Amino acid sequence: MKTAVLASPAFRLFRYELRDVLRSRWALAYAGFFLLVTDAFFRFSGGGEQVVLSLINVVLILIPLVCLVFGVGYLYNAREFTELMLAQPVRRRDLFTALYGGLAVPLALAFVLGVGLPFLWHGAAVAHAAPLLRLLLAGVLLTAAFLALAFLVAVRFDDRVKGLGVALGLWLGLAVLYDGLVLLVAYSFSAYPLETPMIVLASLNPISLARVLLLLSIDVAALLGYTGAAFERFFGTALGTVLAMGMLGIWVAVPLALAQRRFARKDF
Repeated sequence: MKTAVLASPAFRLFRYELRDVLRSRWALAYAGFFLLVTDAFFRFSGGGEQVVLSLINVVLILIPLVCLVFGVGYLYNAREFTELMLAQPVRRRDLFTALYGGLAVPLALAFVLGVGLPFLWHGAAVAHAAPLLRLLLAGVLLTAAFLALAFLVAVRFDDRVKGLGVALGLWLGLAVLYDGLVLLVAYSFSAYPLETPMIVLASLNPISLARVLLLLSIDVAALLGYTGAAFERFFGTALGTVLAMGMLGIWVAVPLALAQRRFARKDF
């Protein structure tokens, strides 16, 4: 069975896409950035928990931006390759899976290695295993979710400029403007119980979900924000973490399924 999987068209396409991404050196530069930033935080911020807290904003802002822009550009650049492969006896589902996996796997590994290696050589990986694993999990889920959104944008819009504009608009809305909307709702309806509406609003934004996942079990209530505090009060730490992870999984699965469906019907 293992031999059959390795010889399957989907795996061969995935292996080709993986080599193509690694040859571009974008993944190496991405890993190097996180490695340098994490090492710098260790040298100037103190212990492992402070490093995790310092990395949170970097992860929540940079990963969505890189995945959206790079994912959209990657799929547009692969248009000729896609047309060539579709002229062969290759299933569209296999090709889409290879394109997505060939980009998601190296970017996720680059993030994990870039953040994890400094924790190892500074001797903080064991002592701060729980917050580190939570940070790595949130980063991987954000990578998968925003690459899925990038692929959905790229297969929806044929024009490269329009696609990149939509991708940047998504990032701006989810990473910057959304928190302002939440604060506006909280201020406007402060006389009413808002725990449930805040949980719903957090569920509509993968970055808010990742923030909750990272901060629910850390004693930094002031950094949680209103949505994270609502999760903590209403569900408790363990259930809130499971719920945030499950909702982030939905943010991966739904855009990816929509993108695959659009890819299967698209006239290239």
